[in-house]
Amino acid sequence: MGATVTSKVLAILAAFDADHPQLTLTEVARRSGLALSTAHRLVGELLAWQALGRGPDGRLRIGLRLWELGQLAPGKLQDVARPWLQDLFAATGENVHLAVRDGLEVLYVDKVYGRRAVPIISRVGSRLPMHPTGVGKALLAHEPGWFVDAYLSRKLERPTSHTITEPGRLARELATVRAQGYALTYEEMTLGSCSAAAPILVDGRAIAAVGIVLSSRRARELPRLIDPLLKVATGVALAWGAAGG
Repeated sequence: MGATVTSKVLAILAAFDADHPQLTLTEVARRSGLALSTAHRLVGELLAWQALGRGPDGRLRIGLRLWELGQLAPGKLQDVARPWLQDLFAATGENVHLAVRDGLEVLYVDKVYGRRAVPIISRVGSRLPMHPTGVGKALLAHEPGWFVDAYLSRKLERPTSHTITEPGRLARELATVRAQGYALTYEEMTLGSCSAAAPILVDGRAIAAVGIVLSSRRARELPRLIDPLLKVATGVALAWGAAGG
């Protein structure tokens, strides 16, 4: 049985992601696995409905209609956490982000940052591996043992030479994260940056993690960020419970 029109349209939309926010028609066809003629026809219909749009250079991008629909998606966690993230940014002046686990990756769902903060690769809606990121380690450390074992049994990505990929060493680090209540990374995801992150625990389960990222030149400053980070993680957990989360 051939692919339905719906599945083809969804394949086109799925061709766009945080790393590919703009695509040519040829790229859309290749990434969606569709014939160029089919992609051309369906893209035309999506443009007419404003599900897709075109940038100044003519490349395709997600359109305003989909953005409007996206705003209707449940965002209770972001709503509850946002004031706390803003307070943490105001107190530290550093990049602050909120992430949840989605499969074997972390999905960044909110971010507060300023012009003077170190540039980071995470964007709202983007995904990164769990083990090289502070928020990922904070989340992974509180997953059930079977999940951690399965995660560590994979071939682990190594974004930099500092990434910890040895299963035994990583397991020991996750145990430390559970014991101390926060995770630290030093240039494991990106050269030039380090991070601290804390899980947001509700009834013993990590529903999300909040993290701070700063330049690795200032790694010695990470310890002073732990206390405000933990207070925010606790505050979000309590606010989530009060909101009936």
